[in-house]
Amino acid sequence: MFTLSPKPFTRALAFGVVAGVMALGSHAVTAADAVQTSVKIETKNQGAVINKAIYGQFMEHLGRGIYEGVWVGEDSKIPNTKGYRKDVLAALKELQVPLLRWPGGCFADEYHWRDGIGPRDKRPATVNTTWGGVTDDNAFGTHEFMTFAEMLGAEVYINGNLGTGTPQEMAAWLEYLTSDSQSTLANMRRANGRDKPWKVDYFAIGNEAWGCGGTMTPEYYTNLYKHYATFLKTPEDNRPILIASGGHTDQTEWTTTLNGERSRNLEHADGCN
Repeated sequence: MFTLSPKPFTRALAFGVVAGVMALGSHAVTAADAVQTSVKIETKNQGAVINKAIYGQFMEHLGRGIYEGVWVGEDSKIPNTKGYRKDVLAALKELQVPLLRWPGGCFADEYHWRDGIGPRDKRPATVNTTWGGVTDDNAFGTHEFMTFAEMLGAEVYINGNLGTGTPQEMAAWLEYLTSDSQSTLANMRRANGRDKPWKVDYFAIGNEAWGCGGTMTPEYYTNLYKHYATFLKTPEDNRPILIASGGHTDQTEWTTTLNGERSRNLEHADGCN
């Protein structure tokens, strides 16, 4: 949790006032002559505490958002740190990004996490049918994302594949990420360069289930949510908040259905997206 600094707010408000006067032109002069208005900005007293997650960032394999935007690879002529663009890293560090969500978006429900681990030159090339039908060489995968978040000091929000995935695939991904055991998946993570388990702060079961995530009804999605959530097991000290996919615009029946079930038996649910 953090509080917004009064200085940026003051500058933003001042800019807004100036911009508004410029936009109004001669009308602003007339109004000023008729009415005297004063604005007092209190900078000494601390304001309301705002949940830092509100300022989280969304990452999806869409256009140049990931490739060229964040990831260029170690051999790129673009200045980079371990494959990540230096200018982007610097900009996001300055913003103090608190939370990163990946791999989507709609893309998440067609993303299979095993395609994005292991030596990059051996990862399969897949077609991004969600966005443009472009070929994705999967150079940016789990390790690249988690490392990126650590470099920024940001919490992570992983979006699981409900649309084309299985409960087993989703559960295996969480085990790969969080297990400190000697299981095959935990040792696979170690073999791929990461000994210590990662901290997963949020994990979503699907995305936009009403549309690109499967064109589901609220009732059908709720049952799937309960099904998948049952098998998402992690160590006691590394349990993410599970996120359910909510409705779109005025689809309030999603909220009603999910909240109704949550009060009865959705013990794993901690919010709606």
